Amino acid sequence: MAPVLPDAIMRVEGLQKSFGPNEVLRGLDLEFQRAATTVVMGPSGCGKSVMLKHLIGLLKPDAGEVWFDNERIDLIREANLGPFRRRIGFLFQQGALFDSMSVGANVDFPLREHSDLTETERAERVEKMLEMVGMPGTQDRNPATLSGGQRKRIALARAIVLEPDIVLYDEPTTGLDPIRSDIIGELISRLQKALQLTSIVVTHDVQLSFRIADRMVLLHEGRVHMQGSPDNFRTTEEPAVRRFLEGRATPEELAGLRPVEGEEKIQ
Repeated sequence: MAPVLPDAIMRVEGLQKSFGPNEVLRGLDLEFQRAATTVVMGPSGCGKSVMLKHLIGLLKPDAGEVWFDNERIDLIREANLGPFRRRIGFLFQQGALFDSMSVGANVDFPLREHSDLTETERAERVEKMLEMVGMPGTQDRNPATLSGGQRKRIALARAIVLEPDIVLYDEPTTGLDPIRSDIIGELISRLQKALQLTSIVVTHDVQLSFRIADRMVLLHEGRVHMQGSPDNFRTTEEPAVRRFLEGRATPEELAGLRPVEGEEKIQ
């Protein structure tokens, strides 16, 4: 069972999920503290993205529970999840902007769908959000004309435009160079502090993790393998954690590679 955190806003208990014979989550216990940044790491296939989809109600568990502010949301019907989802922003891995809409229309989309603000109030909110992510004056731009890092920033503005309590980030630096990744990391930290957001970040990016995390979690085979502060992770000697942080494959994983032609001749 996960340790009880003070003022946890979200938690999962005994979460299990399989797709056919593939067991992805195997009794996951995890809590997310309010107004803090929790980074969830782990190798591909360990269940990180599947966990995120449970938090927003896109998937229902085979067993276990999902709680949001002391309400069990995994039992709520899809049609009734709207009020909870409006309190959660989601930054998709590739941004998921609508290229047929302008930047301003993309950011405004959640407001038009889920708020009672007037057109003027919505325009002011959009302008404010674009300023917060360092993209002022881009309302009339087409997303197709933006760089990958700029598109991520616009997607982040859209994720926070409803002023949610929680923002879920699915691999926020995928496809970005180290400098643009650093900018996204800085934005995540600044927005968390300025808006008192609960940030849940799924990533393979070890450098980003140490930069932004209040708390780090490593998943392995559908369960929590280790959790703690960044300092706990920096100093741990636990072999599986060190291999992940240092990017070292196991001998068994390397043994599956076929020899390169001529490799045996190299001394």
